[in-house]
Amino acid sequence: MKKIATLIITLTAITSFAQTENKGDLPVLKENYTSHNKGKFYIFWGGNRETYSKSDIRFTGDNYDFVVHDAQANDKPKGYHIDYVNPARMTIPQTNFRLGYFINDKYNISIGFDHMKYVFKQNQTANVSGYVNLPVTENGAIYNGNYNNTPVNFYTNYTPDNDSNPPPFLTFEHTDGLNYINTEFSRVDDISSKLFKSWNSDKFQINVTEGIGAGILLPKTNTRLLGKDRYDQFHISGFGISAKAGLNFTIFKHFFLQTEVKGGYIEMNNIRTTQFKNDKAAQNFWFLQSIITVGGIFRL
Repeated sequence: MKKIATLIITLTAITSFAQTENKGDLPVLKENYTSHNKGKFYIFWGGNRETYSKSDIRFTGDNYDFVVHDAQANDKPKGYHIDYVNPARMTIPQTNFRLGYFINDKYNISIGFDHMKYVFKQNQTANVSGYVNLPVTENGAIYNGNYNNTPVNFYTNYTPDNDSNPPPFLTFEHTDGLNYINTEFSRVDDISSKLFKSWNSDKFQINVTEGIGAGILLPKTNTRLLGKDRYDQFHISGFGISAKAGLNFTIFKHFFLQTEVKGGYIEMNNIRTTQFKNDKAAQNFWFLQSIITVGGIFRL
């Protein structure tokens, strides 16, 4: 009986080992491409709208130093336009670009830019504190004086071809643009497979994404200040931090539509306003951005 028992145990062990070794011959269910993200790259392009908090803007230079208190600004949307997909003009509207890489199934790092536009409202009246003391030979000398929370109407109908109109006290906008060049660290979670049983995420997948970011501001600030010549050149002017949340809709494994809401803080302490380096501006404000993009996700 001992010999029979030993034989049975030996045969059972051999059979189990053989089954383990040959398990590759058994049919194995194919895993969805969308089940794992590690090692994937993604890229997207889209458009945005934004709103801004009020901002104190300080202007300094030779013979003037003043602050515009609680300045209001808008974005400059282009609406539905062919420029968003026209390679020669696609950087003109308010746009977003991002290239990212998944370091594991949930988390990715990315680089990109948010091309926003910030336009100082010309039809506003704002309080001004400080002084202007330009030489009387300069056009802007009409604004000479001391300001102590003095209300100033910034409306202007000045045009370079019409000298009968006085030069503007100030026109100020980051319209080419308020360029936030940043790095983001984000998380992505598939919620479609959790919400629906037997869901084929390779055909359609819904993801939740959230992340944080930081970067520099490289605006092209369009300014006319106290009758001086217009200035409009790229210049590193400060930094920003941001946080976002959004939904990602992936179709047929590789293509997606993504919507995001992004908020953040911008500190610009070195804005060029004229051709002269001594003429500068500084401001900080909060922004809220809504974004819609299209993109692709793939492995190389």
